[in-house]
Amino acid sequence: MSKKATAKKALSPKDFKPVANDLQDAPRRAKKIYALLRREHPDAKIALNFSNALELLVATVLSAQCTDVRVNIVTKELFKKYRSAKDYAMAAAEELENDIRSTGFYHNKAKNIRAACRDIVEKFGGKVPDNMEELVKLAGVGRKTANVILGNAYGAAGIVTDTHVIRLSRLMGLSANNDPVKLEFDLMKLIPRKEWTQFSHVMIFHGRRICLARQPKCDICPVRSDCGYGRLQG
Repeated sequence: MSKKATAKKALSPKDFKPVANDLQDAPRRAKKIYALLRREHPDAKIALNFSNALELLVATVLSAQCTDVRVNIVTKELFKKYRSAKDYAMAAAEELENDIRSTGFYHNKAKNIRAACRDIVEKFGGKVPDNMEELVKLAGVGRKTANVILGNAYGAAGIVTDTHVIRLSRLMGLSANNDPVKLEFDLMKLIPRKEWTQFSHVMIFHGRRICLARQPKCDICPVRSDCGYGRLQG
């Protein structure tokens, strides 16, 4: 194997691990990276279409292993048919499954949506909870989904550690954690609370537009000099 091939393999995004110096310097670099990414992606926002917390909860559950584009196509009609948590709770399982079939994993998604909405009706007066403690008690709702709802439907602070945020955080040397919850708490220490939601948006946009999973576009990346992986590229 040539030296060039060996070097290329060693710099694979998949194999990259943050170095100690970058992790120690993460507080300073995180603020600079965030500022640069905000300028690079001024249009960064949630890609799912919704008009209230219930719609966002449903859309987020449907987005698991599915593109946001597909979810938005499905929810365009779904949200006209199901107007309240009671509507979902009382829906026949087979009917709801058919309504969301094209999002994939429709059996489990329908089961979670119906169960979550039953609890919303029976325990929370038909209103989606507005706090982490109660949200994560709903079927199919973990901290990631809860933070999506809190940050985008209720205007509360929340870092969404989706696949893009996890991958970019490691490449940039902001955290060595792959675990979504551990990473969330790492990033909470680096980013001001009021910026948690928008930080998630710009990281996700950057992951979709420039820092691609298989081949990051380091040559045009605005944070390259502050990124652990980016600085290694020739």
